[in-house]
Amino acid sequence: MTTKGKIKVIKKGTQAVAAAAAPQSAEIEKKSTKVAAREMVSNVSNWVTEFQQRKRVETRSAVEAFFSQQPQANSV
Repeated sequence: MTTKGKIKVIKKGTQAVAAAAAPQSAEIEKKSTKVAAREMVSNVSNWVTEFQQRKRVETRSAVEAFFSQQPQANSV
């Protein structure tokens, strides 16, 4: 669906070493702020939709389980 960027963890003391070891690429792809914002909104919207669908399924199964039981006769 979407391409995810790589996350690189740099420890405090190794910043100079990591900067020297990183390849200098002339073709660094930068996304515009609008495109990045659109992707974030899309991602969060998908999360919300998945959450709502999961809740609906859970609620439906709980209601069906509650009402599917056969009524029992009262024995005194």
